[in-house]
Amino acid sequence: MDSSKEVSLEIFPYIRVYKDGTFERLAGFEITPPGLDPETGVESKDILILPDAGVSARIYRPSSASATKKLPLVLYFHGGAFIISSIADPKYHSSLNALVAECNFVLVSVDYRRAPEHPLPAAYDDSWAALQWIASEEARCEPWLRDHADFDRLFLMGDSGGANMSHHLAMRLRDDVLGKRVKLSGIGMIQPYFWGETPIGAEVADPGRKAWVDSWWRFVCVSDKGCDDQLINPFADGAPGVDGLACKKVLVIVSEKDILRDRGRMYYEKLVESGGASAAEFMEIEGVDHVFHIFDPSCEAAKRLFERVASFVSSDGDDHKEGECGLNGA
Repeated sequence: MDSSKEVSLEIFPYIRVYKDGTFERLAGFEITPPGLDPETGVESKDILILPDAGVSARIYRPSSASATKKLPLVLYFHGGAFIISSIADPKYHSSLNALVAECNFVLVSVDYRRAPEHPLPAAYDDSWAALQWIASEEARCEPWLRDHADFDRLFLMGDSGGANMSHHLAMRLRDDVLGKRVKLSGIGMIQPYFWGETPIGAEVADPGRKAWVDSWWRFVCVSDKGCDDQLINPFADGAPGVDGLACKKVLVIVSEKDILRDRGRMYYEKLVESGGASAAEFMEIEGVDHVFHIFDPSCEAAKRLFERVASFVSSDGDDHKEGECGLNGA
């Protein structure tokens, strides 16, 4: 912190804004290079996918991947409240190495633009453009994707804000011509970041934490609807909900101690009610908080999360499933 400057606003634990208009991120600014991870045997490399916007991506593949057997393809969006983190964040890098090793798929992690330099909907625009890129001939000519990825087994996946964007991309595919070209197999939503003005569930008993999360969204999105803006509350008045979600199946994973938990459960319940996806799965992990697997991808609960994602991607299930999973759960 620069003690010589007056603080105008602090959005804990993400960013501090000064009265002179400058700011500093409080977390998620570290970087680590791509390469072979000896612990998991996963390889990664960075590529520029949107030159005009300067948006890059980090591709992950198991080092054992063979050109004779194509693997599912995952387009991944990291979290960070649209403010912090990147594809080079050491915590995300370690977590995605572990996820790819467990799930045996090819993963493309998108480095979308962040607020406050690029206010929303910049992150959504970049993520949509990344999906357009995945559908392009350029992506099919990228050597790692050409040799190892099955473009007909495409999944959107993300945690927190990234899960939120995965939902919105699938909804946009419903009405866009791109939906006729992209064969979307499913969405994996890990502790999705949805919110609303009126508290529900655990939010009612914790007004302090509710106000804290309110401040995150109001910082990144200037809207007269506040936390009932359609981007953060898909079930607000006038929002499209989940009707017509453009995919076969959806997995929603929440954490017991996460203040966002009840929004994730509501999303799952609304999805089941809509009859949209042919298979909807839900998992609640006991004893852990928001994005715990990013901070400790080697813990037992993280391993269970990765195993559930692996099962979701590899299966062709068509039944609604709900599971409660804790450290000793099933």
